[in-house]
Amino acid sequence: MMIPIINKSKFKIDSNNAPYFFIMPIIILFLVFMVYPIIYSLILSFQKFDNGKYIFAGLENYRMLFKDDVFIQGLENTFIYLIIQVPIMILLALILATLLNNKFIKFKQFFRISFFLPALIGLVAYSIVFKLFLNTDFGFINYLLKLFHLPIVDWLNGQYSSKASVIIAITWRWTGYNMVILLAALQGIPDDIYEACDIDGANAIQKFLFVTVPLVKPVILFCTITSTIGTLQLFDEPYILTGGGPSNATITVAQYLYNTGFRYFNFGYAAAISYVIAIIIAILSYIQFKVVGSE
Repeated sequence: MMIPIINKSKFKIDSNNAPYFFIMPIIILFLVFMVYPIIYSLILSFQKFDNGKYIFAGLENYRMLFKDDVFIQGLENTFIYLIIQVPIMILLALILATLLNNKFIKFKQFFRISFFLPALIGLVAYSIVFKLFLNTDFGFINYLLKLFHLPIVDWLNGQYSSKASVIIAITWRWTGYNMVILLAALQGIPDDIYEACDIDGANAIQKFLFVTVPLVKPVILFCTITSTIGTLQLFDEPYILTGGGPSNATITVAQYLYNTGFRYFNFGYAAAISYVIAIIIAILSYIQFKVVGSE
C-alpha cells in the first residue's frame, strides 16, 4: 500500500499566503456560526416536524403566521414600541447632545458619563430594577405618587400602563447611548458656521433646526435605523418586566419567536418568524433611507 506524499511546500507560510493563514480562523468561525445557521434556518422555515423527523411543508409556516393571533398581537405591540419610543428617544438624545455640546454648560463630563451609564448596565439587571421600581404595592414610583396624593398605577399589569412601562425602560437605557453618538457628530461641526449664524441674527432654535439638524442628518439616520432594528428585536424588557402579559398585551415578535422555538420546540415555525422579522427590518431600513435620505 502506497502512502500518499504530502507536498509540504504548499503549506509553507510566506509573504504571499501569510494573510490568508492569519484570517483563516475567523473565516472558519464566521462560516460555522453565522453562514451555516442562516442557511439552515432558511431551509428549516419551509419544514415541519412530523413523526420524529422534519419534512418539507412548503409555505405552510408562513401562511400560518397570517392566521396566528398571538403573532399579529406581538407585531402590533412591537410597532407600537417602535412608533412611540424611537422618535422620543432620538429627539431626547439630540436635545441632550446639543445641550452638552454647549460651551457654557458646566460639569459637562459628569453629565455625559451620567447619561451614558445606563447603556453599560446589563439588560437583565436594569430590567429587574425597573420591575422593582414599578411594582404596584411597594414600588418607588407608586410611593412617590402616594406622597403627592395621586392615584397609584398598576404599571406592570394594566393593558396600557404595561406598554408604557416597557417604553419608559427602553428610553431610559438607550437615550444616553444615542446621545454620545450624536454628540460626536456635533463636535465635528465647525464653530465658524455657528458664528456666521450669530452674525446673521439667528437665535438658538433657528440654529438648531436649520444648521444642527441638517448637518447631523446622516448620524440621526444611523441612530434611527439601529434603534429600529433593536426595537424589532426587543426581548429582554417585556420578558422580564411583564412576561409578555397581561394577556399578551406587551409580547413582542422576538419574545413569541423565543416561546415558539425554545418553549414549544416548534423550530420550523420559529425559523419562519425570524425571517419575517428580517424582511420587516430590511423594508423599514430601506424606507428610512429613502424618506430621510443618506446625504
